[in-house]
Amino acid sequence: MRKSHPVRRAVLAGAATVSGIVLLLSLKPASDPGSAQAAGQAPPAAAGQAPQGGVNGAVTGDAAQTQYGAVQVRLTMSNGKITQAEAVQAPKGGRSDQITASSVPRLNQAVVAAQGAEIDAVSGATYTSAGYKKSLQSALDKAKASAGAQQGSGDAQTLTGDVAQTQYGPVQVRVTVAGGKITKAEAVQAPKGGRSDQITASSVPRLNQAAVAAGNADVDAVSGATYTSAGYKKSLQSALDKAPAGGGSSQAAGSGGGQAAPQTLTGTAAQTQYGPVQVRVTVTGGKITKAEAVQAPKGGRSDQITSSSVPRLNQAAVAAGNAQIDAVSGATYTSAGYKQSLQSALDQAGG
Repeated sequence: MRKSHPVRRAVLAGAATVSGIVLLLSLKPASDPGSAQAAGQAPPAAAGQAPQGGVNGAVTGDAAQTQYGAVQVRLTMSNGKITQAEAVQAPKGGRSDQITASSVPRLNQAVVAAQGAEIDAVSGATYTSAGYKKSLQSALDKAKASAGAQQGSGDAQTLTGDVAQTQYGPVQVRVTVAGGKITKAEAVQAPKGGRSDQITASSVPRLNQAAVAAGNADVDAVSGATYTSAGYKKSLQSALDKAPAGGGSSQAAGSGGGQAAPQTLTGTAAQTQYGPVQVRVTVTGGKITKAEAVQAPKGGRSDQITSSSVPRLNQAAVAAGNAQIDAVSGATYTSAGYKQSLQSALDQAGG
């Protein structure tokens, strides 16, 4: 009987060990944190990410005011993914033109790559970047609310109203709607500084409670807080206007009930050279049945231009069913602001 050579035994033992390791690795459980991602399964959604609820169409965020001008972001989404990001408003004039031209395209690209608001500020464009991210988050909030409505009326929706400017500072309201009812209301912005701190601390909690109790914006003003109450109610109504069709009850939406209840959508205020323009539309059965300007330039000659052009723009919006309407001659700025705010309103309905 031939004696095995020690070197040969060592080689055979090493081969057996390697084979055993390969076999163990092939039996690695699929529950390993990295395996799901490698297999193409989506990881859990993090805060600030695009909602994965099959959202389609354009969503426009609220305009964010910065030291150098307003920034407003519009997202185009397909099946819950961000396919395009653009700034429909950005600082302009003087050096701002250069900063905007350099930073905004990079921010747009970063959003599509990140699929959310977790993006880095562009060096040298701190204010523009901050405003961009704030408006971007607002757009994502609206998309999330829309996705929640599509998944079922029992899901909670978070709706952030437009900023309402008051004599003592801005007021902005955010509500949570679940099962067709307002379950939570909060002021994310309110007047502050000096006596305003005391008034805000006293009035806002009462307004929050009143909104939940009433289920709509028909709440009484708090005594001694007239301006804050008025701004609160305006922003609250704006938040409720953004509730997607079918996503909330007739109580929260302000309608009296019925399967085909009209949907009221208020666009973001568009700043023009002569003052803000803000449009509210009523959509029934997928059609614009009413359009109105809740804000328009006023004072001096603007009164005449507004009274002449706005009714014609309203009629054109209803006739066209979208924002592709002609500007009114002699009212170029008002027409441009009207169309921008109208598109913002339609974006909220996915139209």
